[in-house]
Amino acid sequence: MDSQPGATPYSAPTGCPMHGERQTSLYGPEFASDPQRVYDKFRAHGLAAPIELAPGVEATLVVQHEAALRVLQNPSFFARDSRRWAALREGRVPLDSPVLPMMAYRPNCLFTDGTEHLRLRKAVTESLGRLNTTRLSRDVERIADYLIDQFIERGSADLLGDYAKLLPLLLFNQLFGCPGDIGDRLTRGMSAIFDGEDVLRANAELTECLMELVALKRRQPGDDITSWLIQHPAGLRDEELKDQLVMLMGAGIEPERNLIANALLLLLSDGAGHPQRRGTGMLVEDALDDVLWNNPPIANYATHYPVQDVDLGGVTLKADTPVLISFAAANSDPALTDARQTLSKGAHLAWGAGPHVCPAKSPAQLIALTAIEKILNTVPDLTLAVPASAVEWRPGPFHRALVSLPVRFSPSAARHAATATQSPVSSRIAAPEEAPAARYDHVEPQKKTKGWWSSFLDVFRV
Repeated sequence: MDSQPGATPYSAPTGCPMHGERQTSLYGPEFASDPQRVYDKFRAHGLAAPIELAPGVEATLVVQHEAALRVLQNPSFFARDSRRWAALREGRVPLDSPVLPMMAYRPNCLFTDGTEHLRLRKAVTESLGRLNTTRLSRDVERIADYLIDQFIERGSADLLGDYAKLLPLLLFNQLFGCPGDIGDRLTRGMSAIFDGEDVLRANAELTECLMELVALKRRQPGDDITSWLIQHPAGLRDEELKDQLVMLMGAGIEPERNLIANALLLLLSDGAGHPQRRGTGMLVEDALDDVLWNNPPIANYATHYPVQDVDLGGVTLKADTPVLISFAAANSDPALTDARQTLSKGAHLAWGAGPHVCPAKSPAQLIALTAIEKILNTVPDLTLAVPASAVEWRPGPFHRALVSLPVRFSPSAARHAATATQSPVSSRIAAPEEAPAARYDHVEPQKKTKGWWSSFLDVFRV
């Protein structure tokens, strides 16, 4: 990798058609509907391309597998500390941009380098290492049972909004040891951030409730990740503790819900248009592998900042400009034909690579596997309510996420204490001062302020 001072933030080889082309948006419906077409366009002109992540937010996207590994595995050339981001420092990035919560610096192991990264990552990985897999599976099943009971009597559901979205949100409340009120606010704030709804207010609320949780766990430690991080020899400060929790939620909730929903779509599909996939009858483990290859839950992320101007296979990456990895494009790199034919688990980049590789790969796969098996076993006659080709994908530069996953099935009685009249009846996260709107004509509007987590605790005292 050679330094080339004076280069532009991105440049293609001389004579390349990409020279002077307008940047390509990664946040509109056109990209969401057919991202591979966009990746193919980039790949035809080089291993990286200029993009726009959001209005006024420019970056470079690496779309080739080998080049992605070179960036991910070379922290001496590519830093993760976003305080290096020149455009943000110089006021050229809108402070209310929807991508800032995913890109702005926090003192956690996602945005740090060197010895500080090692210190923070050690605290996180060793705390995650204390998770008991049997208990984790039991927690997932309990939350899944609760959520299924909210719609099983209806005969129809949106498996994204009613299930895949809410399950990881509630699970993190459990793993963090949240009491009812803090958990409700945490669920609402994180959901708003991922959905791009008033992100400044949502981020402030998230910060406030996590600081309350840290203070609570310092006084009353429990058998949970928050307490384990507090007790770790790294001696994390309150601000550091808060930001490791934010990182865990950010790296866990959105990817987990997309992994669950995208795999369910594949399992419920008849495979039309995808002859290499088996659709109905596919093993859950195979469906998860297929998604990690072909529709990775986080499609474009792992933002790096070159410490100096770097030549990457003929593309110049200017110092202190954001360089993102397209896991989705790298996975579909034609150079990986042999590996893709066998869906080699070791070749895809869905979990990242290098010093920042995902530390929660095993629990993340266990959560998705358990959640999917639970819904398929509990509601065995699930069918898509629309053709698989008609499902909509949510616009956004980072994720590969469905808008909804409508299904039909034979109604049956709820199996636990929770019913549609006893618990929140809308998959939209309600604000504290508003009562959730009734979903059915026969259900009277509920004048209550409880959120999903406190309502879950009313049913399962855990």
